[in-house]
Amino acid sequence: MAGVQSVQVQPALRARRTGALRLLAARFAMCATDEKTAPAFVIWFAMLHVVLWTVILTSLKAAQDIHMDVAEAFGWGQQFLLGYGKHPPLSGWVAGLWFKVFPVQDWSTYALAMATLGVSLVVCWHIAVRVVDRRRAFLSVVMLAIYPIFNFKGFKYNADLLQLVTLPLIVLAFLNAFERRNVRSGVWLGLAALAGIMTKYWAVTIIGAVGIAALAHPDRLRFIASPAPWIALATLLVGLVPHLWWLVQVDFAPITYAGDVYEISSRMLSLELALTYVGHNIGLLAPALLAGLLALGWMPFRPRAGVSGGAVNLAQARNVWLILAIVGIVPPVAGALLTIYIKTDWGIPLFFLGPLAFIALPQLRVQRVALIRLAGIWLAMTLVTAIISPLMASYNLKQTAGIGSTSTPTSQLAQQLTDAWHQRFHTRWAVVAGTTEVGAPMTFYSPDHPATLTPDEIWASGLTSLDEAKRQGFIGICDTGDPRLPTCDAWMVKNAPNAEVLNVSTRRFFRGVSGPLVRWKIYLMPPAVLTK
Repeated sequence: MAGVQSVQVQPALRARRTGALRLLAARFAMCATDEKTAPAFVIWFAMLHVVLWTVILTSLKAAQDIHMDVAEAFGWGQQFLLGYGKHPPLSGWVAGLWFKVFPVQDWSTYALAMATLGVSLVVCWHIAVRVVDRRRAFLSVVMLAIYPIFNFKGFKYNADLLQLVTLPLIVLAFLNAFERRNVRSGVWLGLAALAGIMTKYWAVTIIGAVGIAALAHPDRLRFIASPAPWIALATLLVGLVPHLWWLVQVDFAPITYAGDVYEISSRMLSLELALTYVGHNIGLLAPALLAGLLALGWMPFRPRAGVSGGAVNLAQARNVWLILAIVGIVPPVAGALLTIYIKTDWGIPLFFLGPLAFIALPQLRVQRVALIRLAGIWLAMTLVTAIISPLMASYNLKQTAGIGSTSTPTSQLAQQLTDAWHQRFHTRWAVVAGTTEVGAPMTFYSPDHPATLTPDEIWASGLTSLDEAKRQGFIGICDTGDPRLPTCDAWMVKNAPNAEVLNVSTRRFFRGVSGPLVRWKIYLMPPAVLTK
């Protein structure tokens, strides 16, 4: 009898568990799609993603220092200027505000990067609900969370990453203006475009794509005849006046920077770089699209192309498809034709519409269970990465350090040099002179946060000057493994004739694994008052 009861109990328990899982899935789907609960649900999902991936990245990068781009943004944020030599100011302003609240530590840089991407997820959901129903909108957001830019490759806060907030805001404001066609929507569109340009001039790609999408749309005349596009243009131009004034003052340094760094002479090389750019960004989108297909099931497409229940707003979907096509095709083609060194990182902010463009296909069969499947894929990926990230940290410590490598022990050097300065001069270390790869991490890791002076750089950040460096004294740093060592040495000899010269070596050890040994040539130039 006991055996019979056991056989009877097991199916009952199984049925109860299945029923509980179905109830949980139903509640999950309801929260994600209900008009009242969906906005808050997306915010909570984004916050969970931010917290989990901040923890993961902190563990994953434990054997490394932060990337120089992050340190550079921190340095810019120490002063709120109208521009920083290489780029417009918004990424520096955001970093400056962030570190007024959060401690200057590695984990808070990863939190800043993830918080930026969390905001992007919410903005992209608001874009999606103007194009598709809330079920499809939530799917597009979870696909973005699986897109490597929003997790593994999103560790590095810089202007490119911040564009994943400002460029979606441009698209959202455009879709809103395209629908409403009134003055207020035009103002919002102009402000969004201003935020994009003040982050990085690369925003013109999305602004141009939005303009072309508007002109190519069947309803273009209604939009053009409304006040929205003209108010947007006026708002943008008025808002740009202070920054344009700054550009004139610095003799258009960011334009010079772009020309000097990214213009190349070989057309074959530019074509090769363009193809690499295309392949790289397709490869990054592939996991998100594959996860979406898996979640939709074994028959994701309808036998016929009909759309049920108003699931897709085809007028707005056309805008999304066209914008994505333009930003996907024009940059690599232009790079090849104009012989520009197109970096793969330039694609970081451009393909946020990829999941939405896919999920907006009318032919897709989007059942409620797809939400649970896709959320399960995201959660499994996240938890597996969280479990193995401590093990992966040691493998991320490279045995050789290239220029700007995060395996270079710059945090160790910063503390040593801060102590040396205080012991000799009993003042705050105010200026570090060296390449961006070396100087920016000193600004971040030294408790004195010295301003970085980059020798002979014509697009200087404006945070300090050579005269100020000589007045306050500075520490000059030359990486002996850098091919630019002779140039660095020559600058130091010329501008730090009374400097004390030190040879310093640093090496990081992490869980029994040793990183690269890096040798530095250090110039301790005392403050001017001490040399008189």
